[in-house]
Amino acid sequence: MSACQGAALAQQSSAAALTVTVEKPAERQWPETVPASGWLKPWHEAISAAEVNGLRITDVLVDVGSVVTKGQPLARLADDAVRADLRKEEASLATAKAELAKAETNAERARKMKGTGVLSDEKIIEYLSTEQTAIAGVESAEAFVDGQRIKLSQTTIVAVDDGLITSRSAQLGAVVASGTELFRLVRQQRVEWQAEVSARYRPFIKEGLAATIHGPGGQQIKGTVRLVAPTVSADTGRALVYISLPAEAHPPIGLYATGQIELGTEAALTVPETALSVRDGLNYLFTVGGDKRATRVRVETGRRNDGEVEILSGLNRLAKVVATGGAFLSDGALVRVEGKAR
Repeated sequence: MSACQGAALAQQSSAAALTVTVEKPAERQWPETVPASGWLKPWHEAISAAEVNGLRITDVLVDVGSVVTKGQPLARLADDAVRADLRKEEASLATAKAELAKAETNAERARKMKGTGVLSDEKIIEYLSTEQTAIAGVESAEAFVDGQRIKLSQTTIVAVDDGLITSRSAQLGAVVASGTELFRLVRQQRVEWQAEVSARYRPFIKEGLAATIHGPGGQQIKGTVRLVAPTVSADTGRALVYISLPAEAHPPIGLYATGQIELGTEAALTVPETALSVRDGLNYLFTVGGDKRATRVRVETGRRNDGEVEILSGLNRLAKVVATGGAFLSDGALVRVEGKAR
C-alpha cells in the first residue's frame, strides 16, 4: 500500500466519528384508531327518596362510598304514628268482619224464608243488600290496612338496585317530605366513558369495538363501545359514543379523559421513534448505503405505538435506517455501523 493510500484510509477512518446502529423498517399490523375525549359518568343513576310525608329520620345506615345491594336498608323514619294508624285500621277491619258475619246470617235466613210468606219481600231485599254492603265494607277495610302496611314499609328507605352511594342528603333528625331525595347511587357500580369523536368517524364506529382510556397516573383502561349517539352536535360537529368500562376498574366519576377507539388493524411500515429527527417542522430519517455514508430522507409520519412510528411515505422498505443519533448527523456524513442491520 502506498503512503498516499494509507493516509487516505486513515483520514477516512478518523472522519467516521459517529458509530451508529441501523435497522430495517418493520412491517406491523397496527389498529386503526380514532382519537376521542370525554367525561367519565355513571352508566345509570338511581335515587332512593322518601315516599311518606312529614316523618323524622331516626337512623342513617350508610354513607357516601358505601357499596349496597338491592333492598338493603339505607335509612329509617319514625314509624310510631304509622303503627298507631295501622292498629286503628286493623280494628276497623275486625269491626267490618263482625258486621259481615251478622249480615251473612240474616241474608241466609232470608233466602230460606223466601216464598214462605214469613218475611216480606222488602225485608228479604233489605237483608240481602245489607250483606252486600257488609262485604264491600270488609274489602274497603282490608284495602285501608294494606295501604297502612305499605306506608309502614316505606318508613325504611332501601336501595333500589345494587350500586355505589355517591350522594347522601339524609340528615339524622330531619323531617322529610314525600319525594325528597335522600340517596343517589351508581347502578351496579358501572361507569362509562361518554367520548366525543369527530363526526367524520361516526359511520365507522360500531357497537362492540374496543376502546382504550388513558386514565390518571398513566393507567390504561380497556372498554367496549355500547352505543353511538344517533345525532351530531350542531355546535361542535362531534358525535357522542358511549363506552362501557369494566366494573373492577373503578375509574373516578367526573374525570375528563382522553383515549382512542379501535376500528380495526392495518399494515404499517415502522421505524423506532428515536430514528426520527425534526428540522424546520419537517420529519427526517437517515439511511446508510453501501458507501457507509448517511443520507437524509424526508418522510411523512402516521401512527405511533410502543416506541415506534409509522412511515407513510418517503422511505424504501429495504433501506437501512439509523436507529439513534440522527440528530447529530449531516447529509453525506461518513458513519461507522455497529453490528448488523436487524
